[in-house]
Formats: sequence, structure tokens, C-alpha cells
Amino acid sequence: MSLYVPRPRVSLRDWCEWTGNSWDKVQAVVGRSFRQPAPYEDAYTMAATAVLRLICQYNIDPRNVGQLALGTESSKDNSAGAVIVRGMVDRELERLGLPRLSRQLEVPEFKHACLGGVYALKSALRYVGFDANGRQAIVVCSDIAAYERGSSGEQTQGAGAVAMLVEAQPKLFEVDLAHAGSASDYRGPDFRKPFLRHFHHEYGQRHRRLHDFPIFSGKYSTFAYLDEVGQATDAMIQRLGVSDLDLLESAGGLFFHRPYHMMPLQALAFIYARALARAPQPHAGFQALCELSGVSPDGVVAECRNTPDLYGEFVRQGAHADAAQDAHPLTTKLSGVVRKSPAFQQLLATRVNQGTDWAMELGNLYTAALPAWIAAGFEQALESNVEWTDARLYAIGYGSGDASEAIPLRVVPGWREAAAKIGFRAALAESTDLTREQYEALHDGHEVELDCPPTNQFVIARTGDTYEAAFQDLGVDYYDYAQ
Repeated sequence: MSLYVPRPRVSLRDWCEWTGNSWDKVQAVVGRSFRQPAPYEDAYTMAATAVLRLICQYNIDPRNVGQLALGTESSKDNSAGAVIVRGMVDRELERLGLPRLSRQLEVPEFKHACLGGVYALKSALRYVGFDANGRQAIVVCSDIAAYERGSSGEQTQGAGAVAMLVEAQPKLFEVDLAHAGSASDYRGPDFRKPFLRHFHHEYGQRHRRLHDFPIFSGKYSTFAYLDEVGQATDAMIQRLGVSDLDLLESAGGLFFHRPYHMMPLQALAFIYARALARAPQPHAGFQALCELSGVSPDGVVAECRNTPDLYGEFVRQGAHADAAQDAHPLTTKLSGVVRKSPAFQQLLATRVNQGTDWAMELGNLYTAALPAWIAAGFEQALESNVEWTDARLYAIGYGSGDASEAIPLRVVPGWREAAAKIGFRAALAESTDLTREQYEALHDGHEVELDCPPTNQFVIARTGDTYEAAFQDLGVDYYDYAQ
């Protein structure tokens, strides 16, 4: 694995001072900082930089790569995708005196909100497993999470890319697709980026710049996240043939999609509360926590059988944010008390600790959020001298709109050598803190001077503006590599 994040960094402590928000609350719920892409960066340049780092750090033969899969929701082109990344990487490999990527290379792009990277990974795994004939695949997840200034999502911004090499004999972890769980359901206006919004007069007046700010409903999105993650995890547990509690207690690590720090904790508390309710034998802790929460144990057990139609309920109640209904109100209430319990805190300390602190510096990376946390977990486990060989890890991805994947992983012998080359901390160290004026100008698309000239990364060199009958490149970006 390899990581790239832009150098411009926004300290959330500073951001709280600028905006009058509570630093204690923001740090506990969101994290400590996020990255902003420089004007010369986009999702493709970040992806290409991460891929080039992967090839160079692990001495990969580009001629042996048969698929380059891109997961993103930050595409700037509705025609081309991963092939743009290929183009950049090829030219820099050639300049370095290395072979280009194989001409027999598949270049798919996967889009489904934050889950596109997991779908890209599953495609690469299937490619390697069925028709690679010994060749490898590279998956790269690259995204820019941008929200309006003053919105509830502003503090959950971020940008970055993670590249992963997929091969038949993995060096970090095996992926067990045979026991993975999938779930999806249509959620209407959960979190969307419809093109039509750019042609709406009021929207256009408020945002006189190129941007990709989403349309979202935070309360409704939270209900969707918890429900879908629970459904996918249930499907995985069923295929594994274990109980919920057995899975949690035997896990060597649990990794979730993390748009902000608190969301994985909410998801795990929700899953843990359901695990207690569905324990094969009555669980004393479950009864006590229900009493403390003021909820009926039988009611929570009944909710575990819910298969809600959130969108159908949304339509029946009326199309407005206030119509969003929690399909698991008792479990949600119980989860809030569960999060404070000693047993849950012990679960966090032993199952969710690797990489968590480092991930709080990243912000929201959309498709790259889950693999970035996994990368941080491996590098921190290496530094902490954790014995992870043969440990069972579980990766739970999510994409608004709404779908989830829950996938078992197994750490392979010799993982330390591969983990030592990830370069997570090194990537984080390349940062320049923005002032308020720099951040606001950069965010709003104005001219801004940055104290971080591009180094060892791909950049947008220029954008085409020709629109003639014989030749057109209007809006097409041309890229270069800044040494």
C-alpha cells in the first residue's frame, strides 16, 4: 500500500478559532486536521502520485500489471477515468528509465460514493483470481471531500489517495471474498451530486467556482449508514457461521469507513449492542445496559429483525429532512450508553486502536478513507511491535446512497516487510498549515499564494481551451510531474 495527501493542511483547532466552534467537541467527534488540494491538484494527480509511489517503493514491474482500477467520486471527466492516471504514470516511468505499464491493461473506474474503492478492490481481486494468468492489479482510491463553508460538513473535508497492489500471493493481508457480506438499498436524497444542481440559479449564485459540494441530509445519512453497515455485517457473519459476539471478540482489528472520527465508533456501538441482544445465551451485560438506557430488552431484540425501507418511509412522511426516521430507535438509544461502558471501551482499546490516532489527521478521504485507516493500522502495528501474523481483521466499507461491504481479512506471515514500505507517517509529515485567509481563498477558488511548491508529485500543467471544428480540447487537463 502507499499513500498520498496534499501538503496544504487545515488545523481543526485553528478552524474552531476562526469559526467559533468548540475545539473539544470537534476534536472528539471529527479529528484534528484535514488536507486541502492545491490549485494544481485533482483526484487524478493524487491517484497517479500514489500509484507511482507504490511502484517505486515496492519495486513493482509495471509490465506485470494487468488492471489499474480507480475508485473515486471526484471525477472531473464523464468519459475517461483510470486511463488518465495511467497516462501520467507511464510518462514518468519512462523518464525514470523504467518500463511503461502493460499495454494489455484494463483501466476501469468505479463510482458509488465512498464505496467505489471497495468495489474497485473486489474487481481487482476477481481479476487476479480468475483471468490474470499470474499478473497483478493495482487499485487506487482517490477523492476530494469538499463542503460549503458554514455547512455542517465543513469540518469533515479532506483529500488524498491510497494505492494497493493486489496479487495472488499477498504480502500484507489476504482478502476473503467468499465470506464477505454485501448490502444495498436506494435512499433517495441521502447524499447526492446531481449535475442539475449546477444549473439552478440560487446554487449557481452561491458558488461561482468549479466545485463538487454534495447535496446531503446529515440526520438521514446517519440512519442510512448505521442500517446498511449493520446489514452488510450481518451478511458477513451469516456466511462465516459465527455469532456476532464471537466475531467481535476474536477480531484482531476492526476498520470502518470513517468520514469523521465518531462515525466508526457509532457503527461499532450499534453492532455491539445488536451482538449483545442476539447472544446465543442471555447476556447479563445486555440486561444491565438496557436498564441503564431505559429501553426494553425485548424491544431491542425485535429491532434486530428490522429490514426497514428508509426511503419508503421518507416518501410517506413527506420529502423533508424532518421526515427522516430512525428505524432502530431503541438500539440507537442503547448504543449511546454502550459506548461509555467498560466492555466497549476495552473493545476499542484492543480492536480499533491501530491507526486510529493517525487517521484523525487525515480528514475525510471518501473512497480512500477505509484503506488509509488500514494502511495506518499496519504501519502503527509495525512501529508498536504488535504480533499480527494470522490475525483476523474486518473491513467494513460504506457508500452513501446507499451500500455497504463487510470483508474478512487475514494478516499474512512476513507482513512487516511490506508494512515498512507504506510510508504513511512520511506522507503526513509533508504538510504546510494554512492561515485562515489562505484556507478561505483556496476553498473558494480564488488566487492564493502557498508556501508549499509541488515536489515529487503530479500536477495540472494547463487546461485546454480550444473549441474549433477541426480540433477541440476545451476543459481537458494536461499533466506534468514536478520534481
